[in-house]
Amino acid sequence: MKIAIGSDHAGFDYKKRLADYLTLQGHHVTDFGTYSLDSVDYPDFAHPVASAVETLEADFGVLCCGSGQGVCITANKHQDVRAALVWGRELAELSRQHNNANVICIPARFIAYEIAETCVQTFLDTPFEAGRHATRVGKISC
Repeated sequence: MKIAIGSDHAGFDYKKRLADYLTLQGHHVTDFGTYSLDSVDYPDFAHPVASAVETLEADFGVLCCGSGQGVCITANKHQDVRAALVWGRELAELSRQHNNANVICIPARFIAYEIAETCVQTFLDTPFEAGRHATRVGKISC
């Protein structure tokens, strides 16, 4: 799969580790930054990831910031992007099954890295159930 990944300074460590993990899993990962712990503005990195998903340059997006909220709000401004704030395996699974989420947002300051990795793997492995959920997802875009 083609995965777009990005973070602000608070999510930098998790982003870097997740990018390495996903590459080892055989995915093509495009890192949209940030590339250091220097303080930055999360929209500068969430928008390029969401754009890559929106234009189908990437199959999925992974965003990390301190709370996960900022990158999630930003990514959801993009048409046909359904970003989900995830802090547990079940949320990752449900966001794919029921919402056809295509961007996962990780709250790096609130969950252990191992949980983040499990969430991302679950997110990528879980198919959209469609059916009644497809009708609902179809009503999301403005």
